[in-house]
Amino acid sequence: MSFPKNHKLVRKFLRAPRLTFHVRRLGAYVPPHLRKADAGNETESTVKLNRRINGLFNKMAEGNIALILQDVESLYQNHRRHDVTSTLTTLIIENISSHSELLDSYVTLYGCFVASLHHIIGIDFAAYFVQNVVSQYEHEYASLDATLGSDSYGKQCTNLAILISELYQFGVISCVLIYDIIRDLLESGLREFEVELLLKIVRASGTQLRKDDPSALKDIVDSVMQKIDTVDANRSSRAKFMLETLIDLKNNKMKRVTQDQGTTNTAERLKKFSEGVRKRHHTSSSEPLRVSLSDLRSADTKGKWWLIGSAWGGDPLVEHQKRVEETLAVHDQKSGGEVLLEIARKQGMNTDIRRSIFAVIMSSEDYVDACERLSQLNLKDVQQREIMRVIVQCCGKEKTYNPYYTLVGQQLCQTSHSHKITLQYCLWDFLRELGEKEAGGAEILKSNAATDVSASKQQVSSTRRNNVARAYAWWVAKGAVTLAILKPLDFAFLQPETQTFLRTFFSYVFIGTQTSSPILSTVDNLPRNPDTLIQVFSTTGRIQSLPEGIRFCLRNIFRKELKAKDSEDSFLRWAIGIADDALQSGVDLDVELS
Repeated sequence: MSFPKNHKLVRKFLRAPRLTFHVRRLGAYVPPHLRKADAGNETESTVKLNRRINGLFNKMAEGNIALILQDVESLYQNHRRHDVTSTLTTLIIENISSHSELLDSYVTLYGCFVASLHHIIGIDFAAYFVQNVVSQYEHEYASLDATLGSDSYGKQCTNLAILISELYQFGVISCVLIYDIIRDLLESGLREFEVELLLKIVRASGTQLRKDDPSALKDIVDSVMQKIDTVDANRSSRAKFMLETLIDLKNNKMKRVTQDQGTTNTAERLKKFSEGVRKRHHTSSSEPLRVSLSDLRSADTKGKWWLIGSAWGGDPLVEHQKRVEETLAVHDQKSGGEVLLEIARKQGMNTDIRRSIFAVIMSSEDYVDACERLSQLNLKDVQQREIMRVIVQCCGKEKTYNPYYTLVGQQLCQTSHSHKITLQYCLWDFLRELGEKEAGGAEILKSNAATDVSASKQQVSSTRRNNVARAYAWWVAKGAVTLAILKPLDFAFLQPETQTFLRTFFSYVFIGTQTSSPILSTVDNLPRNPDTLIQVFSTTGRIQSLPEGIRFCLRNIFRKELKAKDSEDSFLRWAIGIADDALQSGVDLDVELS
């Protein structure tokens, strides 16, 4: 159904202030004098921000890094996130890529600073920083021949390589990227500079590299041994020393690989500080970024890898954007407001607030952009509850699971506790649709009894049930909400559809605790980290009877897998065992308190 352009509903929708952002995106006219004024203000703001951050970096020291982090966190609250992130990244790279050789402790300090911001700000900062610092490292490495013979030959490249190694030491990136850089240096030939750079990387990260992936280290040692015979005689001694260092590392002879004692002590203190920041901010999901060098190099063609799922599994976020663009192309004769109005109505958005939220979510570039634009709608507290309801509704209506909505919800829960409460009520509403009449607070049940809303179970499609289960599983696995959202359920008398829902839900909770990608659907080659699982399931201990109820549920809905002996279900059996132990601790605590 379509309306003429002069229809009163269309005119009202187009005039609505909350949609003015979309009209500007479609090319609304801005007078030249206003354009210059906006550009001037932005430049002035950027200059002030640059000056402010530069002043903080000039005072950077181990003793006051906590105060500097507090100041930077306040800058994120008062400026646009991208402006702060890009300014921080630019200034850190400028400070590190110096023409002189920097002290290792100086680079370690900046590594700790970046890792701490990773815990405080989130993956979007860490990913943007890694993308740019590796790009600058490759640029400096590619331009080495131009500076051949100068006193500062290769110093910028060396300092950046040490910074990347420190990022690995502090858990910002995984060993995948470090090994890729080492392989890239070996393929370039064992010139004097490559040998020295490899030695610095091994000294900075060698011990951790051996712990994380000893098989990859063995392959690299074999590769060096094959290349060592091709090295010129006047350079062979240094190359052979590097080989001996690698062999010592492979054989766990650490004395010849470690750094000096002073640098080691500084690094250990800063690691403890960074871990303390993580615990204070309750960021259990800030895992190392498992990105490869090829992912970074192909970011322009395969998408931004730090948008989880973009560089892996078919790029669902880009596919989501393509579907929106295809829909807009079909209605190319209509105005942007009319198109969004029609799509919103088809999705069941029956209020102006919901249509505004829907328009932002559907037209945003990525989940970070969506969250920023949602915050600019200036919704009242009551109106903000509609954001999560729209997200859950859109997630359920997708033909296949789309992690875009999940990531938007996760990001919003990090900014406001009220979003977590709304997610809880959304789940209870959904459970009542599955037939769980007692799911919800006392006031909700009283209202439903008066209006007879819950008298009949609604038909829920398997696709919607699966999408909602996967979304809530990810939110629980990453700490956006806790398993306390299941407290209204009577696990002994669950409806069949609820059991199917919980089976999918718990399966993806187990997977979500072991991965940083919300689109992963298989358990092949998953790590088995019990700490993250225990952290999720130990949150139930303060709620009476909930731990025992979940234990009963797991034993019931996964009884077939628990009895099986095949390797396909080994991950599920392992995860259920860890979860059961954590829940048992909650049951014991419940007994003690009673």
